[in-house]
Amino acid sequence: MPRAPRPVPSLTAAKRDAAERAMEHVRSGMTLGLGTGSTAALVVEALGRRLADKELRDIVGVPTSRRTAELAELVGIRLASLDDVGSVDVTIDGADEVDPQGNLIKGHGGALLWEKIVAAHSRKYVIVVDASKLVERLGERHAVPVEVVPFGWRTHVEAVRALRGEATLRTESSEPIRTDSGHYILDCRFDGGIADPQDLERRLRARPGVVETGLFLDMHPVVIVGRTGA
Repeated sequence: MPRAPRPVPSLTAAKRDAAERAMEHVRSGMTLGLGTGSTAALVVEALGRRLADKELRDIVGVPTSRRTAELAELVGIRLASLDDVGSVDVTIDGADEVDPQGNLIKGHGGALLWEKIVAAHSRKYVIVVDASKLVERLGERHAVPVEVVPFGWRTHVEAVRALRGEATLRTESSEPIRTDSGHYILDCRFDGGIADPQDLERRLRARPGVVETGLFLDMHPVVIVGRTGA
């Protein structure tokens, strides 16, 4: 059985540095949106340590996935739903790509819908990444995840092809992966990147059955790029 690849030490250090620096945006008594993914998990762990050491108090977390909720509870973060709190002081999350304008591709962790809802109701949005996530044009390195209802999901494949992309259903062990909301994800690749992200977002969102896309546009995040050797 092949061994799982080990994390690249420099990238791991950069992610940890970004997560630690994100704590500069956190104050006691805040309600925090808790992102999903490997770098966001380091943020949750950093919060847990500060709560345990009494450096922070009275933090309430709004998780963007069940996986994040489980980790947050494990490290001692009190949780609430977005319906409970109404809005969030700061959301801290990772990203798959970040362009020079701060536009993002997110969702390779499968939580794009909940992540975008929480981000849209946050007073401040902080994105933590390593330098490998920085691109000149969105879609250069990663597919755009598109969350769709299972009924009629194949109808979107040809529609994405008409937009000069290729859509692949995300699966595990040959079975479709379902999001925490019970939807499917199509990973949509565009050779050379996306020329007009706003137009692509508009066209995809106009299709019946498309729930959300992993294009996070015009959200003006604070972007923290982790440093190696920090």
